[in-house]
Amino acid sequence: MMKITSKCFCGLLIVGLAFFVASPCVDGAVAGPAAYDVVWDSPSADCNGSMPLGNGDIGLNAWVEPNGDLVFYIGKTDSWGDNGRLLKLGKVRVRLTPPPLEATKVFSQRLNLTDGVMQVRFGPEEKATRLRLWVDAHRPIIHVEVEAAEPVEATANIELWRTASEKLPSVVCSDVLNGFVPGPGRGDGATVVEPDTVLKDQKGRIGWYHRNIKSVGPAMLAEIQGVKDFPRPDPLLHRTFGAVITASGGERIDDLQLRSPKSKSHRFDICVLTQHPATPEQWLQAVETTLAEAKQTDFAKRRAAHTQWWRDFWNRSWIHAEPADAAQKATAENGAFVTSRAYALQRYINACARRGRYPIKFNGSIFTVPYPNKPGNADFRQWGPGYWWQNTRLPYISMCTSGDFDLMQPLVQMYAKDLVPLMKYRTRRYLGHDGLYIPECIYFWGDMFSAIYGWTPFEKRADKIQESRWHKWEWVSGPELAFMLLDYYDHTLDRAFLRETALPLTHEVLTFFDQHYKTNADGKLVMHPSQAVETWWDCTNPMPELAGLHAVTDRLLTLDERLTTPEERAFWAALKKKLPELPLREVQGKKMLAPAEKFASKKNFENPELYAVFPFRLVAVGRPNIELGREALAHRWDKGNFGWRQDDIFMAYLGLTDQAKKYLVGRAKNKHQGSRFPAFWGPNYDWIPDQDHGGILLKTLQAMILQTDGRKIYIAPAWPKDWNVQFKLHAPYQTVVEGAYRDGKLVDLKVTPPERRKDVVTAEAGP
Repeated sequence: MMKITSKCFCGLLIVGLAFFVASPCVDGAVAGPAAYDVVWDSPSADCNGSMPLGNGDIGLNAWVEPNGDLVFYIGKTDSWGDNGRLLKLGKVRVRLTPPPLEATKVFSQRLNLTDGVMQVRFGPEEKATRLRLWVDAHRPIIHVEVEAAEPVEATANIELWRTASEKLPSVVCSDVLNGFVPGPGRGDGATVVEPDTVLKDQKGRIGWYHRNIKSVGPAMLAEIQGVKDFPRPDPLLHRTFGAVITASGGERIDDLQLRSPKSKSHRFDICVLTQHPATPEQWLQAVETTLAEAKQTDFAKRRAAHTQWWRDFWNRSWIHAEPADAAQKATAENGAFVTSRAYALQRYINACARRGRYPIKFNGSIFTVPYPNKPGNADFRQWGPGYWWQNTRLPYISMCTSGDFDLMQPLVQMYAKDLVPLMKYRTRRYLGHDGLYIPECIYFWGDMFSAIYGWTPFEKRADKIQESRWHKWEWVSGPELAFMLLDYYDHTLDRAFLRETALPLTHEVLTFFDQHYKTNADGKLVMHPSQAVETWWDCTNPMPELAGLHAVTDRLLTLDERLTTPEERAFWAALKKKLPELPLREVQGKKMLAPAEKFASKKNFENPELYAVFPFRLVAVGRPNIELGREALAHRWDKGNFGWRQDDIFMAYLGLTDQAKKYLVGRAKNKHQGSRFPAFWGPNYDWIPDQDHGGILLKTLQAMILQTDGRKIYIAPAWPKDWNVQFKLHAPYQTVVEGAYRDGKLVDLKVTPPERRKDVVTAEAGP
């Protein structure tokens, strides 16, 4: 158990670095992002040895092969194919002639985290050939730079695998045609992937695109699911995405090869763009416009702006831990180093893929590569193209604390803005009342997975909601999203966001529960039928939804009254009064949180009773009921520290230092064995790289060093004595907390703004 005290330390010394960005030091050692650069001294055999790069929308899996070729797959957050699958755009190979690796046999490859660049060096420093690969942080352009000691020829090659119409041999869970029943005039239900188109006879450039000439799913599912009268454009038809490769003085060899003439210096620019809807001509014109606009800014200034974006990103926040025992070194066996590196690398992956048009896919993000015996080349991902809320939220749960508010926008845009009208329409159509519920499983355009809703048409079924029992009454997604939006407001104090996004969405979610369930003789809601996530299928008053409603109404009622209306406050108070107490159970005379007031039919491996701990933070450090959570954790049915399992987070919020540390270090060391990159996790329950695994790692480490409850800021509530740490993190009310713990004591602390220091509660580090 940790001892919580109200003592605050007065040290304000924060050490700045001269290395690229201001970062903390521990015991005088540099601890910036460069400390976690990934450096290899040998090439990679194939894509399993790739490094990730990106600008938030465009992602690369890049590697150098033994012959010296630079190769990379290109992914994008909005490259949805005509079957609703998120496709890779293609693969590019850059070859130097003569090949530098064969001549030197000296090799170095570094992922430079400080500026989001992959640097490759062939040969000794004094006569090296160097490559730089990066994706412009401000433009949809990939840059390949070559600086050689002697003149070389450079050739860019396009390598595509979607070269003919192909029928995939199988489907996965959320594929649109999963469960399709073939019949006369209905087709055979197979997923057919159409070919890419290569641009013909281009002058000084080469390129390709994929254009959806059909749309499989949206119209059909809208009719089956009873929402065909809801007006919306087709999200897939004529979506066009691809790339054009240019080079200064570039010579087209053929439609797939572009040569940069012999020189000591080369640069390929690859413009990657999605247009929807668009003709090929419109898409190509948009590419040309993008390239022309980029050229208006000097290349050195573009590169400097790119570097500045990454420096600003790393300056937002950090956590750097190292052993208190100085004799221990930064090795793969050092838990503090491995965990800090995993934190930095996962946050880097977030930045590479989370500023696009749509929320990131938990099952591989935009960094999937071909997998043995799986169809579709690099387009394959286990569980398919759909969004499960319980999985989708996990990469985002750490972002307020790290100050990465820009990376949250795709999640907010899709769930809290774009799909709200459809979800309100569907609720009224299916259930006959106001408000909205967010189905657990949806495609990016809002329809439910075909296999989840079922293929029986809406008009022919008495029960209008989905047929699948896996998520039939799993409605915690609404309260969770509302809680996340309130977190966003509390951290940013963005009043426009509160009034225009957070409160409207929250109102609809609360209205749903208020109107959907009846009250008993005591005036309390009876939430039945219901379920506790995917685990308990037959419930009354499930913990996740109930804890969420308590947490959301509590927070709403503490908002400044000037930001709300009397009618809103009256509604929130009335609903709060209707909510039953959190469900409890008793085991051997000990009370603890329960999955629901009544629960039966266990089908999965989650721990819904602990949702009161996280995400809803009703039972946590500083709360009087923490033992209810600790007993529930000790008596949980299922355990684990991989994939989407949240045990690590529960332990941190319950102040269980030793357990949290053990689980977190185990998670940080649990990379995908087939991948060379140390932060490609998985597949676990999902796919590679597993973004849920990394998302939980981020949140656990944050919660070990900083937790908040209203205005209170708890520092080191679950931090181990044998780890020193420097940190900079964000707290509610536009607060930034920088500090250092050393040998179990807080030695440095800076709180901005200073008046928030009075709200800090510190803890003696240790179990």
